[in-house]
Amino acid sequence: MLDQAFQQVYTKFKLHFYQQVFSKFENREATLTTVESFCMEVIMALGHPTIAEFSNMMHLSTPNAAYKINNLVKKGYVEKVQSRTDKREYHLYPTRKYIEYYSISYAYLQKVVDRAKQRFAPEELQKLEEMLRVVSAELMPEIQLPDSAAEAAEPQP
Repeated sequence: MLDQAFQQVYTKFKLHFYQQVFSKFENREATLTTVESFCMEVIMALGHPTIAEFSNMMHLSTPNAAYKINNLVKKGYVEKVQSRTDKREYHLYPTRKYIEYYSISYAYLQKVVDRAKQRFAPEELQKLEEMLRVVSAELMPEIQLPDSAAEAAEPQP
C-alpha cells in the first residue's frame, strides 16, 4: 500500500507538470527537447553545478555534457558563469526564461503544500516533514543534492 501511495503522488506531480507544459505549447513553439528538459531539471536540482558536476550526475562524458549545455546556452535557458575561486570552472545558472518555465512545476508543489497546511494539524505536518527528510537523506543515498549553503557559494549572474 505504501508503495502505491508514493507512486500515485509522484505520478500526479509529473502529470500535472506535463499538462501545464503541453498547454503552454498551444500558444508557442516548444523550444526544449525532452532530453534538454531533463538536463534543466538536473541543473535546477543541483543548484549551480559545474559542467563536470552535471556530467558526473548524468553519467555523461564531459564533451557530451558540454554539447548539451552549449545547446541550452544557445536557446537562452542556461548561462555559464566563471567561478570566482577557480577560473577554469564555470557554474551553470538557469536564466529567467527557464525559471518562468520551471515555475509551472513549483507552483503546483506549493499549492499542494498549502493544502496540506490547511488539512493537517501542525504536529502532523512536522512529522510529515521529518519523514520526508529521512526519506531524502537516508533512504535515497544514491542521489546527493547540494546543501543550500553550497548553492549560495557562487553569486547569481
